[in-house]
Amino acid sequence: MIDLSRARAPSTTVTVAAVLFALLWLAMLTVGTGSADVEILRAVYAGGRPMLVAIAYGFTTLGSAWVTVPAGLAAFGYLAWAGRKRAAIATFVVIAVGRMLVEAQKYSIARFRPDDEIHLVPVSTPSFPSGHSANSMIVCLTLAIVFFGRTRWRYPAAAFAVLLSVCIGVSRVMLGVHWPTDVLGGWAFGLLWVMLALPLAERLIG
Repeated sequence: MIDLSRARAPSTTVTVAAVLFALLWLAMLTVGTGSADVEILRAVYAGGRPMLVAIAYGFTTLGSAWVTVPAGLAAFGYLAWAGRKRAAIATFVVIAVGRMLVEAQKYSIARFRPDDEIHLVPVSTPSFPSGHSANSMIVCLTLAIVFFGRTRWRYPAAAFAVLLSVCIGVSRVMLGVHWPTDVLGGWAFGLLWVMLALPLAERLIG
């Protein structure tokens, strides 16, 4: 196994990217629920188009806790069973703490959601950031890096993880339960969290 004491400082590229994602999160918090949010929501909303609603519902289900939590636990269990106990613990911590931070943001910021009458699925928490967007980014990207980070499939796996999270996030706007800035803020936080929290896990991947 790799010695944790040999952890290196983040590269300049990682540092710059992390700053950009943090600024994007802050921008989405600042400008949210404005006229641009309203116009994009109207353009993307799937209400009255059953096929689009079905597609959006499928993606939103993939980003729900009913899928992301078992996926994280399954990954933890498999890594532990395969003898990669440190990677298993790192994966569990990144996903679990990330999820708690998303919930903390929601209730501390307490942004209102789009009007109730346009919701095509039930919701019960505040709006910013989108939990589906943030949590799917954290889970999908973490698992992509943990399982494929030292293989030639690293970049395709990471790209697929990001693409899946993008589809999940867009589905939330299509279903009328999130502002576009909620989704962008969720993606930004998810990417930022993985970049900051996972370098340790990357050093554990053998």
